[in-house]
Amino acid sequence: MKVKKIYEGVYLIDGKLATLNLAPGFKVYGEKLIKIKGKEYRIWNPFRSKLGAAIKKGMDPKLKKDYEVLYLGAASGTTASHVSDICRDGMVYCVEISPRVFRDLVKVCERRMNMIPILADANKCDYPFVGKVDYVYQDIAQPNQIEILIKNCEAYAPKYAMLALKARSIDVTRKPVEIFKEAERELKERFELIDKRRLEPFHKDHMMFLLRWA
Repeated sequence: MKVKKIYEGVYLIDGKLATLNLAPGFKVYGEKLIKIKGKEYRIWNPFRSKLGAAIKKGMDPKLKKDYEVLYLGAASGTTASHVSDICRDGMVYCVEISPRVFRDLVKVCERRMNMIPILADANKCDYPFVGKVDYVYQDIAQPNQIEILIKNCEAYAPKYAMLALKARSIDVTRKPVEIFKEAERELKERFELIDKRRLEPFHKDHMMFLLRWA
């Protein structure tokens, strides 16, 4: 099998997206583990991860090995665990509001020393032991998802931000393309737009925005 590094911490193995496993032998969501030359890689399923889908479609996430990441909407930790692999010398603060899902997230964080679970409402952007971060990643399907991102960036001053915007969560009656255009205009008032990608065929009616906090 051929391993090709495409971005920092992100690889292609025979055309499949992968990250170097920070917790060898441990699977998060049933992903395939592959050992090559003494290293264990986790295959990253873009149908299970919007960040994986964006990268598969050519987006450089701009994540670095030592970054501290505020991850809003971490759910059970599927994508956050791959961010943990990439930012292996940094920290991933995983914010999730659902107690049921949070229990699964905690189990993942127990196996990964650079993931911290936080049961909190991202609307309030109050995480007492989190200081300034390098990156805010948001995957929260709520009508005010742009407002949530801006409030958290104001509070934690990242270099970069990424927003997985779900059109149907904003307005089910309007065409997604109209919502994406409106969202872009709103985001440009507060951010520098670096890249944007529609996530089909992996995720319907989703757009990923990569932003620099102004």
